Amino acid sequence: MHKDFADFSIKYLGKIGASYAEARLEEESSNAFMLKNNISEISGFGESSGLGIRYILNKNLGFISINNFDKDKIKSIIDKSVSLTRNSSKIGEKTELSKDSLYKKKYEAGQKIKIADLKPEEKINLLKDLDKDVMSTNVKIPSRYFSLSDVINNKYFINSEGKEITSIIPRINLFYFLTIGSGKKVVQRYWQYGAVSGYEAFKKWNINEVLKNEVKNLDLAAKKGKKISGGRMDVVAGPEISGIAVHEACGHPYEADRILGREGAQAGESFVNCDSIGNKIGSEAVSVIDDPTIKDGFGYYLYDDEGVKAREKYLMKNGVINEFLHDRQTAAKMNLKSNGSCRTPSYNLEPIIRMSNTYIKSGNYKEEELIEGVKEGIYIKSFTEWNIDDKRWNQKYVGSEAYLIKNGKIAYPLIRPIIEITTPALYGSIDAIGKNFELHSASCGKSEPMAAVPVGMGGPTIRIRSIIVK
Repeated sequence: MHKDFADFSIKYLGKIGASYAEARLEEESSNAFMLKNNISEISGFGESSGLGIRYILNKNLGFISINNFDKDKIKSIIDKSVSLTRNSSKIGEKTELSKDSLYKKKYEAGQKIKIADLKPEEKINLLKDLDKDVMSTNVKIPSRYFSLSDVINNKYFINSEGKEITSIIPRINLFYFLTIGSGKKVVQRYWQYGAVSGYEAFKKWNINEVLKNEVKNLDLAAKKGKKISGGRMDVVAGPEISGIAVHEACGHPYEADRILGREGAQAGESFVNCDSIGNKIGSEAVSVIDDPTIKDGFGYYLYDDEGVKAREKYLMKNGVINEFLHDRQTAAKMNLKSNGSCRTPSYNLEPIIRMSNTYIKSGNYKEEELIEGVKEGIYIKSFTEWNIDDKRWNQKYVGSEAYLIKNGKIAYPLIRPIIEITTPALYGSIDAIGKNFELHSASCGKSEPMAAVPVGMGGPTIRIRSIIVK
């Protein structure tokens, strides 16, 4: 890695008056493959490297990125940026950073089956085997789309305070979209699997068997599924539903930059405000955690992109708003310390507050016990659609694989049951939580230009009492 260029940037910014400077050097190698109806369509192979630099000059924040590793060029870009920062000092927002400990650390996520050891044709064959297995079910699947990508990210972070963090993180990402048809009825299923690991993840996911079961169940729904009459009833929601709900209706509104209004014109605002800590918003059964240090989580890291040590954070504890997601800027505004929630997917994008692995804390119930406790209601295992407003208050979830519950037992499949609910009503209506914990993977979008970061989201099955279902 070109570490000397990162070090040079910090020293040069110090010489010209910056009170703080940080440099983030990244080198990344990636591969991507796509299969549509068993035909290989697109493959890509790439390498990229670059340097992202932030600094504070006269309490004004500046950011630049460069992929030309030449010291004269770096000086020239810095000089231009500093000139702009000085000229905007009268109108720019003043920036302060919370204090933090100094670290000099190196860490690497391991690979048992290394990304570099598999040939491109072997990776394509993984997708072809998936396609072959779903077709072996004899289910009518007119459209089958699979994509597979892998990336190895080498990162070096240094700042003027003395922090120095080096990391190597490999990631595997699988996405699929299936259209299952039966007569005039069509159901669709898309989902994503991700891992911080090598290709041993495929075996761990057991993805071939998972997909075979999914298409069989969705085919049954297409053939025999009924529309629900609607009304107020109990809902048992699987880990996919609990995961997307906490991501959208707890993680995002608890991002401190949204709370302070920075994302208002982009990703949206929040129903939460700076004084909401300690307010009760859910039942005592509900605790929501964001934890980057989970090794199996797609949002894994040990130090964020400000060099702050990552840790577990209880966003909601026993139904009470407990902690927001912070970077060093928002923490300083609220007289706190950063909790290591600042991330960027690339050297050329500014690091901002992001989730990592966000989930509902497990309870003590078996999933079948949650179902047995429902006289009449629905069980939603997966979703096909969701939506939520800009303040993260009103939301909608549409079931994919779903069933009617009658007298504590699964009765028959349902077609697209819909939950429309507010955030307090959702969390306040949860009365029991399972112990069948699952952590799923996703790409979370935020900011402008759009910056997608890998995240985990999940939890166990939850039971939601007496809510409106359509």
